[in-house]
Amino acid sequence: MAASSAWAAGEQALRDVEILSTDAMAGRAMGSPGSALARTHILKRFAQIGLKPAYGSFEQPFAFAVAAETGAGINLIGQIAGTGKSDKVLVISAHYDHLGVRKGEIYNGADDNASGVAALLAIAEAFAETPPRHRVIFAVVDAEEVGHRGSGALVAKPPVPLARIALALNLDMLSKNAKGELYASGGYHFPWLKPRLTALAGKVPVSLKQGHDGPPWLGDDDWTAQSDHAAFHQAGVPWVYLGVEDHAEYHRPTDDFATVPRDFFARSVRTAVIAARQFDEDLDAISKEAGR
Repeated sequence: MAASSAWAAGEQALRDVEILSTDAMAGRAMGSPGSALARTHILKRFAQIGLKPAYGSFEQPFAFAVAAETGAGINLIGQIAGTGKSDKVLVISAHYDHLGVRKGEIYNGADDNASGVAALLAIAEAFAETPPRHRVIFAVVDAEEVGHRGSGALVAKPPVPLARIALALNLDMLSKNAKGELYASGGYHFPWLKPRLTALAGKVPVSLKQGHDGPPWLGDDDWTAQSDHAAFHQAGVPWVYLGVEDHAEYHRPTDDFATVPRDFFARSVRTAVIAARQFDEDLDAISKEAGR
């Protein structure tokens, strides 16, 4: 993307975060009226960008029952065709649900994860402008906050065979870090990704660090099972996760659009676009090294 296009993408991404984190959406809890409003906006953006459904329609409804817990959600899955002959696929995911309303307070989830959805849409716009070499599936998933149920449903019934998915790029919390740092996880589990992530760090406008995917990060500091890439990990699909470390607004009612640092977020969006483009260009080599 040219500089003017990158700036426009950052401005649009900010608008998407603002819309998705407005009080009218009441925290986008799974199955709520606010969740439906969020889907309406996301589907409008899919149409503006020109995405095509990955299934018969953009919506992938799912239900789950685990012990005494039951629920139902709706994933939104679009795609852009590749220009090359390879059948390998890149999946880009971000969850749109958040915590809803608790004790009368709205948890708007501007960073978690309106920011990731906005970055995903920016990547889709970039690929619509300059098509990717490979098929790219854009998965805006539901029910992450209740155990990654939407991504689990996607992996259980993917629009293409899992063996064709060379890499999953998951975006979750991209907008808030006082140090200007973004983490790329995945290299611990897939060492052949490390030099690619190092090369990526030299191209992007944030301080991109590797980690939070194994020792010395332990417990909740190991993000391997902390977001939607966990479903791909369990299925043996290589993944990269982009996200910030926890901050004062994490899972708090103060995670509002007003607390989003606009410059850092715009640079994070640009970073996500550059990463997606690099992974698309290198996808066949990634697939070969992963043995897929």
